[in-house]
Amino acid sequence: MAHSNGEHTAADGEAPSVPRSLAPARKVALITGITGQDGSYLTELLLSKGYEVHGLIRRSSNFNTQRLDHIYHDPHAVPSTPRPPMRLHYADLSDSSSLRRALDAIQPDEVYNLAAQSHVAVSFEIPDYTADVTATGALRLLEAVRLSRKPIRYYQAGSSEMFGSTPPPQSEDTPFHPREAYGLFACNGVLFNHESPRRGENFVTRKITRAVGRIKVGLQTKVFLGNLTAARDWGFAGDYVEAMWLMLQQDQPGDYVVATEESHTVEEFLQAAFGYAGLDWKDHVVIDKKYFRPTEVDSLKGDSSKARRKLKWKPKVGFQQLVEMMVDHDIELANKEKVLVDAGYRDPKQQP
Repeated sequence: MAHSNGEHTAADGEAPSVPRSLAPARKVALITGITGQDGSYLTELLLSKGYEVHGLIRRSSNFNTQRLDHIYHDPHAVPSTPRPPMRLHYADLSDSSSLRRALDAIQPDEVYNLAAQSHVAVSFEIPDYTADVTATGALRLLEAVRLSRKPIRYYQAGSSEMFGSTPPPQSEDTPFHPREAYGLFACNGVLFNHESPRRGENFVTRKITRAVGRIKVGLQTKVFLGNLTAARDWGFAGDYVEAMWLMLQQDQPGDYVVATEESHTVEEFLQAAFGYAGLDWKDHVVIDKKYFRPTEVDSLKGDSSKARRKLKWKPKVGFQQLVEMMVDHDIELANKEKVLVDAGYRDPKQQP
């Protein structure tokens, strides 16, 4: 089937095909959740390291590939323009047969499972779907890896939310042992909150920076939030995908916490974001009880000493730098919105 912008993916009912023009000497990686924040950064990282990258996407009437638009190259464009070795294929974590067909056709060396229903508040609203995709979906993919014709190294994206109300700092002391039954090289990355300008706009950090941009240019005046005292260990997604890759380059698989080891409240994020833009957050923030979670996790701060020691990994982007990066991006985005509003192409009351 042809993508609306010229991209070609697997045809209906057929296994994804791998173009013969790709150099066989390259390492091959398969990424689920490739269209998300982490997937796009990981794609950039692996391409920079000479990988051939394949991504799985779900069938939809709308394409959700905007985070990859700067990477994707239309095969109908000027032939002299080099094409990055990246391909997208249709498959779904809820369908084991599509996963097996994809692995059989692509034959990856490494699989990165980043796909999930990852929004915590939404998980309470659609628990059956969340469990099917996030938990059973990972099982389906692991089974496809186990039955593969070649050894595959597997990365599973975990979440700091698994620690719940355990007092911080949280580390790998609580063991996870998904690898032992079949001798798989499978790593579990317990990634604490990681943000970027590519973060979904319904996550609190991006909701804040989008509001800062729109308020700064006069497109809105208020932003509605929930618990401002909740504290999180926020890092930059671009740093965290490097840790994912490093896990699969080790001699032995392992579980790793990936975190900055710093914790900041939502209020501190507000102060940093609004202050950087020359605004006072107290003039614009309204507390709305509907944004409070049924069970709130008060504080998360990771202990990433194992990753720093064994992977030689450490975050490069600090908290303030991360906030400023996101605010700069969203002020620029708001300025583009304002052009449409001023020209009458968009309702000024329409918020993202």
